[in-house]
Amino acid sequence: MFMGEYRHAIDEKGRLIIPSKFREDLGELFVITRGMDGCLFGYPESEWNILQEKLQKLPLTKKDARSFVRFFYSAATECEFDKQGRVSIPKSLRTHAALEKKCVVVGVSNRFEIWSEERWDDFSTEAETNFDEIAENMIDFGL
Repeated sequence: MFMGEYRHAIDEKGRLIIPSKFREDLGELFVITRGMDGCLFGYPESEWNILQEKLQKLPLTKKDARSFVRFFYSAATECEFDKQGRVSIPKSLRTHAALEKKCVVVGVSNRFEIWSEERWDDFSTEAETNFDEIAENMIDFGL
C-alpha cells in the first residue's frame, strides 16, 4: 500500500527519486501514465494488470470510454529504477504534470502520484479548506 507525501527534485534529465518505501512495493518494473487533476499515476505491475482488465471491459461503442482509454494508454510507459532509486520520466509526462524542479510523490492506496510542488500545494490547500464537505459526500460511497 502506498501512503505518505515525499518532496524531491527532478533533475534536468527528467530523473526523479521515488521513496524507498514505494520502491519496495513497486518491484523491478512498473508503469507511469497521465493521471487526473494534472498529476501522474504510477502503478506496480500487478495493479496495472488489474486496471487493464477493467479498461478492456469498457464499451468500445462509448466515445468517452474510447477517449479515456486512448488518453490513458498513449502516455503509459514501463519504468524501472536506476542504481540511485531514480526513475526517468518521459518529456510528454513531465509536460502533462508541469514537472520542472520541485515535485511531490504521494501514496494513494494502490498507486502513487507525482505532482509538481505548486499543483500539489494548490490541491492540498483547496482540499483542506473543503475537507468537511468532501467527507460528508463520502457517505454516498459507503464510507
